[in-house]
Amino acid sequence: MLTTLRNAWKIADLRKKMLFTLLIILLYRIGNVIPVPFVNVENMSTMFDQQLSQTIFGLFNMMSGNAFSMATIFALSIQPYINASIIIQLLTIAIPALERLSKEGGEEGKKKIDKITRYTTVGLGLLMGFAYYIMLTNYNAQYAAQGMPLLTQSGFLPAVIIILTFTAGAALVMWLGDQITEYGIGNGISMILFANIIARIPGGIIVPIWDDLLWSKWYWALALVVGMLAIIVFIIYVSQAERRIPVQYAKRVVGRKVYGGQNTHLPIKVNMSGVMPIIFAQSIASLPATLCTFLNWTDSWVYTHMFESTTWVYAIFYLLLIVGFSYFYATIQYNPVEVANNLKNNGGFIPGFRPGRPTSDFIRKVINKVTLFGAIYLGIIAVLPIVLGAVMTDTRFSFGGTSVIIVVSVALETVAAIEAQMMMRNYSGFLEK
Repeated sequence: MLTTLRNAWKIADLRKKMLFTLLIILLYRIGNVIPVPFVNVENMSTMFDQQLSQTIFGLFNMMSGNAFSMATIFALSIQPYINASIIIQLLTIAIPALERLSKEGGEEGKKKIDKITRYTTVGLGLLMGFAYYIMLTNYNAQYAAQGMPLLTQSGFLPAVIIILTFTAGAALVMWLGDQITEYGIGNGISMILFANIIARIPGGIIVPIWDDLLWSKWYWALALVVGMLAIIVFIIYVSQAERRIPVQYAKRVVGRKVYGGQNTHLPIKVNMSGVMPIIFAQSIASLPATLCTFLNWTDSWVYTHMFESTTWVYAIFYLLLIVGFSYFYATIQYNPVEVANNLKNNGGFIPGFRPGRPTSDFIRKVINKVTLFGAIYLGIIAVLPIVLGAVMTDTRFSFGGTSVIIVVSVALETVAAIEAQMMMRNYSGFLEK
């Protein structure tokens, strides 16, 4: 990776793209610390640590690089865009008009889908900004009685300014991501998410009493470093792994030319759904804790022994949700019947299976097996911090499996994008031979 970056830096065009990407990320990080008007940032951070860190808002805070807990202008970060993309993707399957637009519309259809996604992002940003303001007002009375008000001023005008600031911040983050995608390196939204997670590392991959851990329990620190390196290697290995189904194409004679006859393979990624099952599962698993927090039931036995994110019940429920969403997302992404029909129409077949339904059944069987392994892999990565937190009771982990997978995946994708652009510039072509 370092060699690729060093070689890319020597190419003027790629160097400009890399610098442009760094500039956009810098601008984003500056916006990430600018507070929204009429909000007391220090009191908001204290309230978040006490009330909301174990709820679904903890996921939002991780994906925003701690901006959500500080109520900055980029507090909503890329969450509205991700939600909008997921909604439009699901609607594309459910609504025939959107399905035709995505499959048959070509480049123009893709632009229309992107336009609909952007408008949906703004709408979700407005809705989430309103929900954020309602949360502020609900907790403001409680903390104002303790001399720690969350809002410096209340009323209609401050409410409008706060909500519109959150919405404008979400739209600006989406625009910054588009600029990176068009003029920079890699996918813009992924790069912003990568920067958010990396920004949390100085605050602590682990947040213990450092003197206690390093001196009296130095072996825990050593085991933690070795374990994290092993996890990263494991994630890279599985991210690159795929099941290759052999495919043969029959020879066809058209005039004086012979087409086909080659052997190839149909690649099926082991982790074809990426990190999305973890995000879905974490959102659903955190809903009971979120409701208990809003209803002030955090002192109940059910919350402390079942809904809190450090309990074994939560870990098991979280693991089952990851497996379920892995199969759900694999079903949405990969259609065995469509793949089998494409092979049949192009004269291809899988050795040992007849074209048509036998081929689709075999592909579906392979996908189910591969998805199970990928779901177990995601479950191990996601639940491991909970298990370590239960073993190391005096240590609180501020990282999760979602963070590690996103960082490693974005790094691999970015390096692959740089290598592809370098290869395009170094390819001499047939005319120079």
